[in-house]
Amino acid sequence: MSDMRLIVAGAGGRMGRTLVKAIAETKGLVLAGAVEGAGSPLLGKDAGELAGIGANGVKLTADAAPLIDKADGIIDFTVPGATVALAALAAKAGKVHVVGTTGCSAADDAKIGEASKNAIIVKSGNMSLGVNLLAALTKRVAKTLDPSFDIEVLEMHHNQKIDAPSGTALLLGQAAAQGRGIDLKTHEVMSRVGHTGARKPGDIGFATLRGGTVVGDHTVMFAGPAERIELTHRAADRMIFARGALHAALWAAKQKPGLYSMMDVLGLKDF
Repeated sequence: MSDMRLIVAGAGGRMGRTLVKAIAETKGLVLAGAVEGAGSPLLGKDAGELAGIGANGVKLTADAAPLIDKADGIIDFTVPGATVALAALAAKAGKVHVVGTTGCSAADDAKIGEASKNAIIVKSGNMSLGVNLLAALTKRVAKTLDPSFDIEVLEMHHNQKIDAPSGTALLLGQAAAQGRGIDLKTHEVMSRVGHTGARKPGDIGFATLRGGTVVGDHTVMFAGPAERIELTHRAADRMIFARGALHAALWAAKQKPGLYSMMDVLGLKDF
């Protein structure tokens, strides 16, 4: 079987460089292209050199379209606007599109969903295998405990992260809501300031911290009468997200067009 040829979107960023390195270290994968935003000072630079693995002859370009036909898929940790555009390209060519982009609006998600009619799209707020196991455990615990246990999601990231709460926190909140059989949108509490009154039964609270170089810390707390259960995941290296994304790409290569999550990839959907 020939190697799977992957394009890395946002190849000049921190995750993009990590993905380029991870592809070079993964048997059965090859870098087929590297894309960066128009106007980036990194355009024309060698992707391998930027990733610290030595020149590989793949230059950063702003135009993904010419690369699609020669590739099998796209790995995308960028911004919502770019992700929607890349999803359309993947759909047109019937390719794999692994999406780790966070901060997508409902309208963005609708466009990605439409693209999945022709593309094989795996989208997740976090590609880490550990985080997705945490989400499965969160769903199970939320389902098991009675409503007297309040649910709070705490997350911390580095001081350069631009969206809050994190996509992972929302992923965990959604898992908790599914376990409880409720709609997250009608029960989420994103901030508490001033005289808020007592906590409403059934709320799922979110707290966001930003600082330093923290890759990603997430805790789901179940606070009940006289006891508390905490489920925690701490990321120490972005490579865990890259490895998870590549695992998803290899899995997606064997699937039919559709919109999938890491729960599908890991067989945890019915856990």
